[in-house]
Amino acid sequence: MGKYVFKRLVIAIPTFLGITILVYFLSSLAPGSPLELLFNDSNATAEVMHDMEARLGLDQPVYLQYFSWLKELFKGNFGKSYRTGLSVWESIAERVGPTLLITLSSLFLSVLIAIPLGLMSAYKPYSGWDYFSSGLSFVGAATPNFFAGLVLVYLFSVKIKLFPSSGMYGSSSLHTFPDLLHHMILPVLVLSIQQVGSLIRQTRGSVLEVLQDDYIRTARSKGCTEKRVLFRHALRNSMAPVITRIGSMIPFLVGGAVVTEQLFSWPGLGSLMVLSINSRDYPVIMGITVIISVAVLIGNLLIDLIYCWLDPRIRHN
Repeated sequence: MGKYVFKRLVIAIPTFLGITILVYFLSSLAPGSPLELLFNDSNATAEVMHDMEARLGLDQPVYLQYFSWLKELFKGNFGKSYRTGLSVWESIAERVGPTLLITLSSLFLSVLIAIPLGLMSAYKPYSGWDYFSSGLSFVGAATPNFFAGLVLVYLFSVKIKLFPSSGMYGSSSLHTFPDLLHHMILPVLVLSIQQVGSLIRQTRGSVLEVLQDDYIRTARSKGCTEKRVLFRHALRNSMAPVITRIGSMIPFLVGGAVVTEQLFSWPGLGSLMVLSINSRDYPVIMGITVIISVAVLIGNLLIDLIYCWLDPRIRHN
């Protein structure tokens, strides 16, 4: 197991470098410059702008800028924001909590809803329960986050006025847990809808395939109850593809959080990323890229370890 973890970590290094290179060079190709924001509506001379450009290192070729940034990153220095002048790490640290709150909550909610629905759908195929679960999965998987968010805001915030449409807390200065939970419901639902749909389909297909195997028929012939066959034999052996699917959901949850946080004015990394892209704030863009990349790579490593635990054949190989 130790060799497997080490191998995965070695593979993660070039993956991480590839992500940062791609994001850095794509950011540099975007029209505009950070100087346009810094000297917006000012009478700065060309000499002043040139000095600022040299101080920020923007007068160098892109590949030299990237290596300078990477060198500072290895020292633990994320740089300073062009927009605010504050440390990038400080800007990210105050935003990462709200993003983790809604993404992890939506992941937990998706698993909590999808796996029981998919399991029951496979256990009783072509029943009313199966048709309901399959219909829910198709609708959920085909619904974009922004559309689901607009519909939920219109129904539950504008019409019924049951949930707030924006923010993390109310206008009151008291930040209580019930108030936070009240504001979380719609963003978490929006992030969960699409993931629930795809996870139901994966669970149903995987369990159906396992229920056709010989050892399931053997267990039934020995007198095992259907409950024991389903939960003791079929469920664990069908979870490996489902766990893989959960691992692939992590990047989609992070990407969906960008749209969801903008829609609900949620003060997380997604809204900070959009603000930084609009202002060409390259240090903040790269800082968020590093945090998200590391989180996704670690998440995929944990998923692989769970996969090995579920299927000992992978661990032995």
